[in-house]
Amino acid sequence: MILIENTRIIGFSPLSVSEPLDVIIDGAHIKEIGTGLAARYPQAEKISSPYISPGLVCSHNHFYSALARGLMAPVPPSKDFVQQLNNLWWRLDRALDADMIRASGIAGALHAIRHGVTAVIDHHASPNCIEGSLDHLAAGFELSGLRGVLCYETTDRYGNQGAEAGVAENIRFSKKTAHNPLLRGAIGAHAPFTVNNTVLALLTEAVRETGAGLHIHAAEDKFDAVHSRYQYGLDIVDRLERAEILSPKTIIAHGLYLTASEIETLNRHDAFLVHNARSNMNNHVGYNEALHLYKNVALGTDGIGSDMVTETICAFYKHRDAGGPLYMDTFLGMLWNGNELLNRYFPENKFGYIAPGYAADITFWDYEPPTPLIPENLMGHMAFGLSPAYISGTMIAGKLVMKNRTIQFDTATLLKETQNQARRLWKAMEAI
Repeated sequence: MILIENTRIIGFSPLSVSEPLDVIIDGAHIKEIGTGLAARYPQAEKISSPYISPGLVCSHNHFYSALARGLMAPVPPSKDFVQQLNNLWWRLDRALDADMIRASGIAGALHAIRHGVTAVIDHHASPNCIEGSLDHLAAGFELSGLRGVLCYETTDRYGNQGAEAGVAENIRFSKKTAHNPLLRGAIGAHAPFTVNNTVLALLTEAVRETGAGLHIHAAEDKFDAVHSRYQYGLDIVDRLERAEILSPKTIIAHGLYLTASEIETLNRHDAFLVHNARSNMNNHVGYNEALHLYKNVALGTDGIGSDMVTETICAFYKHRDAGGPLYMDTFLGMLWNGNELLNRYFPENKFGYIAPGYAADITFWDYEPPTPLIPENLMGHMAFGLSPAYISGTMIAGKLVMKNRTIQFDTATLLKETQNQARRLWKAMEAI
């Protein structure tokens, strides 16, 4: 049992900042909140933090790219997004083997925990190592204690046989983790321009068989939207709806070039869009000006680490730069929405609030505000003062995996291994 003494609780949906309270953690869940709880629970381990919040969630990531940081492999210049995929990312994913995937999972998980992230929804690709790849990736989650929803990126780029293997891996992992307290599976797919109708039908059947949701890139670049209309005579979301694959567990990453009617369709199915502001800027694919039209929007990084505080701030500033109508409170709501995705994939738990009965997924902050911090100005503190530098601890399912900015297991040995595997990956890419 753990007692967090005299802390103020920050809430992101709705915006809230409590008066000092005590929080009792019993096992994987929050047991009680109140004042003077130390006297009632004298046996509890006492920890302190000026502020705590529900755990931060990264709703779309690519841990397979974790070893690309500082990449030292020749990459030809690219004239457009599809060339960039061919020249860099599709070379990298083909080079991955089991050891590299495991190291990628470890590197990604360590980065997430250091940034107060308690759960990551990941989208994996390794076409020359498909079977068992999600287990290799999951090793990093299990070692670190990170919560996650994992899937394999099914694609027809390597023929229907490769696509069938991707679907099979999604089904296998989803069934294996159906009752896992920290890991669940989704049904993954690459962008629709690499998912033909035969493969799409297999994905639909996988969703039905497992009860998991589709996690897919869509309309990240104009090419994807144009290809769908040219090849299939349908907009992307209309094609997905016709395949009867949309559900409240559906995760659409990017969606920059979806039409208003496609957005209405996603809203009707209660599906999620995940906005990846920094990735969109980095890939120069454009800006999603329709964020305000979606019922459900969450935030992800698309492989640019797991720093969700920076991601949220950048999403807000980019929106302001584009002349958008939304304010920081809306983007904090998008950050919080990752918890709603967890509620859908882990229905036996409750996420998103520091309250009795909720999962003890908590981010600790040692913020010392120079001006009063109250619910009415929380979004101003987030936009102009709070940063990942103030994150001091991470608790997942009641386990303190980072305390006082120190991860609670040996990272030196792990990072030595991730660096070795990064060198292997970079070398392997040279031959592709």
